[in-house]
Amino acid sequence: MYSPINLFTAEEYLELEKSSETRHEYLGGQIFAMSGGSKEHNLISGNIYSRLRSHLRGTSCSVFMADMKIRLKLANEPKNLFYYPDVTVTCDPQDQDRFYLNSPCLIIEVLSPSTELTDRREKLINYRTLESLQEYILVSQDEIKIEIYRKDNQGNWTLEILTQEHDLKLNSIGLTLTMPEIYEDVITI
Repeated sequence: MYSPINLFTAEEYLELEKSSETRHEYLGGQIFAMSGGSKEHNLISGNIYSRLRSHLRGTSCSVFMADMKIRLKLANEPKNLFYYPDVTVTCDPQDQDRFYLNSPCLIIEVLSPSTELTDRREKLINYRTLESLQEYILVSQDEIKIEIYRKDNQGNWTLEILTQEHDLKLNSIGLTLTMPEIYEDVITI
């Protein structure tokens, strides 16, 4: 038995997403429901968001939490992708769409068992195609460990892994976060 796979245009997806109670990511015509996060995931995301929001207040940059989508266009293909990162920063004054961002400079994902492989592989590859992106951060929720993918001035990406002894330096927005700030109420340091 064969069943057709329903493909949606980006416009159809965006319209459906406005009234959906469940968030969905969009990959070139296909729509995938997102799972809910744990308490630890939510606390870590909130800790990071609140520090970034306070730091960026009064600047030309904006920070968003999990309900703001990132739009990517696949190279050499007329397909779009839409992801929901945990925390996103844009400093581009042209990034004015109401329901998604096109030019983030910083994307942070808090790793969950159900999304870790997607965050480490698919999203890492696709996010790095964004010309505006300077840093992609992966934060573990089960241990004090942070991975920073950072683009240098020549466009090359490097990986830095941080543990309990280190602070998270976000070069893209000029802010340093300590591990106790990031993991407050989750892991005692």
